[in-house]
Amino acid sequence: MALIDLIEVSKKFGPNEILNEVSLSINERERIAIIGKNGGGKSTLMKIICGAYDVDSGRVVTQNNISVQMLSQAPKYDDGLSVKGVLNLELKEIFEARDEYAKVVEILAHEPENTAIHARADELIKFIESKDGWDIERSIEQVLVQFSLKEYENRLVNSLSGGEIRRVALGALILKKPDVLLLDEPTNHLDVYMVRFLEDMLKNSKQTIIFISHDRYFIDAIATRSIEIEEAKIRSFDGGYAYYLAKKQEILESMAKTHETLLKNLKSEEEWLRRGVKARLKRNEGRKERVLAMREEAKKNPGVIRRVKLELERASKNFNQTHSTNRKKMLFEVKDLTLKIGDKELLKDFNARILQGERIAIVGRNGSGKSTLLKALLGKIPPFKGKIERGEVRVGYFDQNRSELNDDKNLIEIFCPNGGDHVMVRGRNMHVYGYLKNFLFPKEYLDKPVGVLSGGEKNRVALALLFTKEYDILVLDEPTNDLDIATINILEEYLQSFTGAIIFVSHDRYFVDKISNKLWAFEGQNIEVVHNEYSAYLELKDELGEIDEFENELIKNQTTTVQKQKSGSKLSYKQNKILNENPALIESLEAKILELETALSDPQIYQEIGINKIYDELESKKAELEKLENEYFEVLEISENLENLV
Repeated sequence: MALIDLIEVSKKFGPNEILNEVSLSINERERIAIIGKNGGGKSTLMKIICGAYDVDSGRVVTQNNISVQMLSQAPKYDDGLSVKGVLNLELKEIFEARDEYAKVVEILAHEPENTAIHARADELIKFIESKDGWDIERSIEQVLVQFSLKEYENRLVNSLSGGEIRRVALGALILKKPDVLLLDEPTNHLDVYMVRFLEDMLKNSKQTIIFISHDRYFIDAIATRSIEIEEAKIRSFDGGYAYYLAKKQEILESMAKTHETLLKNLKSEEEWLRRGVKARLKRNEGRKERVLAMREEAKKNPGVIRRVKLELERASKNFNQTHSTNRKKMLFEVKDLTLKIGDKELLKDFNARILQGERIAIVGRNGSGKSTLLKALLGKIPPFKGKIERGEVRVGYFDQNRSELNDDKNLIEIFCPNGGDHVMVRGRNMHVYGYLKNFLFPKEYLDKPVGVLSGGEKNRVALALLFTKEYDILVLDEPTNDLDIATINILEEYLQSFTGAIIFVSHDRYFVDKISNKLWAFEGQNIEVVHNEYSAYLELKDELGEIDEFENELIKNQTTTVQKQKSGSKLSYKQNKILNENPALIESLEAKILELETALSDPQIYQEIGINKIYDELESKKAELEKLENEYFEVLEISENLENLV
């Protein structure tokens, strides 16, 4: 069922045509990713959908009584509100509905025949359940913890950083659960663990969700449909990023040769993603099978948990083995490095080398020390302890502040500071327009001052400038921020052909998987050096986390059981019966199962009795045996624990 219909909608800003007679139906429970170049109309489309922008022509038809809300890029809150206060205020409607329901229940206790009150009770129940409101306090706590806001819950919200305030706004909006939820780059300012929490929240939601993101794994995980805005028109594709790539490739193949370069990039991207998706699915299936098998086996033998953990930790260590350096040139050597900010220790006694040709991704939670480590490597901040030795190397640095750019200069002046209109790029003398066209800049941008460009456009300028110079190592701090997917693809192509070393900080799992051949993963005050894809490393950590969770759950259950037994000082009658009688029953069943298995392999017997009858009985006996064994081993463990207590 369509919740919102755009019918032949057009929108211009000055002479720029953003949307030209586009039509779009947004259906219940769809999750739609909007894909397109920066400045192509993605945010404009979302603002039209939520009613923030009027259209020049056409119609927007929204169903009555549906709520449509959009995540603000720069949320504002009243002074005096704490983080917890903001969440409570934003969710006020849910709290008020619960309070009213409690009053309605009291009225019904005295007026059970009041039909109007019954109807109101039904309305309130429907509303509260649609917002998961009965347990809203637990959901608030979960958001505070998962978005790393718990330590700030009583702080004034306006005393937080812009990224932290945006996380508060995002948390409030996903808990409010409007019928149609609009998210513009929701993964900005989130680390990878926060992104995966957000993914789970959105996938389990019953809302209609429309979102813009440059995180390609996020799009692939969330989207049930992708729409592309190109040249003021909309094209719709079923499914996530992988399906979009395949279908876009088909469209380009049917067009003129002018699209050959784009088609080549798309084919490469689609092949890379397909391989990665296949590998991730295989790893996930293996993980689920191992965890399920371990859970079943651990019921009979808790020691299996330790064995599985040791195997996974051994696998993790295999990822982290130092690879052969093949006598590569050493660019940096880090010796016993300790980093601190104030009293907070970020890194302790870290030793490493950066060699020619290495592509190292520094990954970890927000605030773990990733950007601080980059600054220490560049000599911008001194180590608390230890030292960083640096060879005679040329270092190119890309930072989030775009400090290399002068807002007063235009693009020609930036790229040709000594005059002319040509620039050297990796030994090639190129016209500046021909080069900047690769970074999606039209000709009319050449004489524009940098100061009038958007944040994403400035990032494109800074990256383009970076690749016009000769460096031995590139140091990049969140290079994909504010970039659209098309520009990230260009960046990846340049980085993959770069022959020097690369060390970079990024939360973009797809980008890290594609570019890096080594990870420096922050774990507490230590760094794990990992030779594997980031997504595979995260999956291994997930599996270890699941096993730890199961082990804690098992220990808790055992402790509770033992405490109950300790208070009674002995097994119950039923438990004694299981302990004394189950071994004989198990032995008898095992003999019967062997007899049935023999019958299944003897044609004379199974033809006489019927193969289906024997098979059904065999399956029944196996299930009975499993039940008796589980009962017996559980009671045996309790009995042994009681003996240890005595």
